[in-house]
Order: sequence, then structure tokens, then C-alpha cells
Amino acid sequence: QVQLVESGGGLVQPGGSLRLSCVASGSIFSISTMRWYRQVPGKQRELVATILSGGTTNYEDSVKGRFTISRDNAKNTAYLQMNSLKPEDTAVYYCNARRQNPYYSYWGQGTQVTVSS
Repeated sequence: QVQLVESGGGLVQPGGSLRLSCVASGSIFSISTMRWYRQVPGKQRELVATILSGGTTNYEDSVKGRFTISRDNAKNTAYLQMNSLKPEDTAVYYCNARRQNPYYSYWGQGTQVTVSS
């Protein structure tokens, strides 16, 4: 059983920064596509950023230039560096590890990010 554990959320003022971490147990991390999603109450979970096993990244338009996704395969950890945070970034952030063949998809428990003055 694979477990993903997020950390690093909290309360930050607009314009501030946070770095989220997602630590994976087991041996699948290096071959998984890692993604960060976010969700606010009453809305669908939204994909924020993706990093492939080879390091290619992709971002949702509203976070481009502000957020950076990265991974450290030696530490089984994915990161989301969030800069220039805005109140609309407030959400619960989830990490996901996924692979198509063989298929699996694992989720973390989420970490709350609140951007407010």
C-alpha cells in the first residue's frame, strides 16, 4: 500500500510564499507522474501542476510564473513552491501519484493553504 503525506500548508499573507511537500512510501515514486491539485468547498478538484517521471512540468494558467513543481526521487518527495500567493489560491492542496501501465492512482490527505491578510 502506497501512502502520500503532504505538509507545508498554513496561513500566509497575500504576496507571501509557501512550499508544500509530498512524501511517498513504497518504491513507485520514481516511475510515477506526480501532480498537485487543489479544491475549495463546493467546487471540483482542480489540477495545478504536473511533473512527469523524467522531469517535464506543466502548469495551470493561473499559477504559471508563480508556482514551481519539482521532485527529488532520492527522497521520494515532490514539492510545490508557491510564490506571490493570492487570496484565490486558498484551498486544500492534494498530491497525486499516478501511472497508466500498470494503472494506479494514489492521493494524499491534503494540506490547507489559506492566503489572507
